[in-house]
This record gives sequence, structure tokens and C-alpha cells, in this order.
Amino acid sequence: MRKRQPILTEPQYFILAALLDGPLHGYGVIKATEQATDGRLKLAVGTLYGALERMEKSGLVTADHEEVVDGRQRRYYRLTQDGTDTLEQEALRMQQAAAIVTGRRRGLGAAPA
Repeated sequence: MRKRQPILTEPQYFILAALLDGPLHGYGVIKATEQATDGRLKLAVGTLYGALERMEKSGLVTADHEEVVDGRQRRYYRLTQDGTDTLEQEALRMQQAAAIVTGRRRGLGAAPA
């Protein structure tokens, strides 16, 4: 039986989504999530690294590599297969949930008076 992953928080969802195209360092994740949400979600550094730590412990992301840029250490994170699977499951769950609401709204407009 396949282990069901927990529902992701909004920051977790967008952090994982930011890593779909490949490894990113923390600042890259922050900028990618902000861009993906048109600025609606602005991750604080503490929120980001707390979420990354929890997701790393649960096997959704892993440290990919580190490099020094301008004298500062940057750690890059990447999705694991479990992270990709969890993100896809969550996207499908949200799509199904939205279809219920949007389907009802369409049905409300078509109902006779």
C-alpha cells in the first residue's frame, strides 16, 4: 500500500513547485515563489528554512550541493521523487476541490428561476 503524504501548506506547496525546474538556493526559492504567486506569497527567511528542514526530514527535498558566492555559503535544494509525487498529488487534490466549487457556480447560473 502506498503511503499517503500529508496535505501541504501553501508555503510548502510553492517551495516544492519552485524546485520543479531544478535545484535552487534559498534566495532563489524565495524569488521563484514570489514570482509564481504574483507577489502574493512572500516567504520570510525563517519560514523558508524551517519548511526546508521539515521537508528534508520527511524526504520531500534534499540538499543537492553547496557553493561559495561572494564569500557566503549557498546550499542548493532539489526535489526527491517523493517530493515530486507529493506535489503532483497535492496539485490534483486542489484541482478536484476547485472543480467542485467552480462546477457549482456554473450550475447556479444555469438553474431556472
